[in-house]
Amino acid sequence: MKKRESLSRIRLSDSQRKKLTEELKAFYLTERGEEIGIIEQMQLLDVFEEKMAPIIYNKALEDAKKWFTQMMDNLDCDYYTLYQDEN
Repeated sequence: MKKRESLSRIRLSDSQRKKLTEELKAFYLTERGEEIGIIEQMQLLDVFEEKMAPIIYNKALEDAKKWFTQMMDNLDCDYYTLYQDEN
């Protein structure tokens, strides 16, 4: 059996990074009344990408598995409703 390759580290696209750095900048200005520069924005985004992304990704996988399991249980129940009474 072929061994599965592990997924590479989660990477954001340039457009995603730009949008998120703008969101960070706006958050700091709105919530804290502070302006942060591009270096601080990028550093925060790097921390989030490195530390939080895997946690969020794993949670999404757990949620998808729960949904899939529920759908398969529903399919199984639906399948047995198709059986005809043999009496």
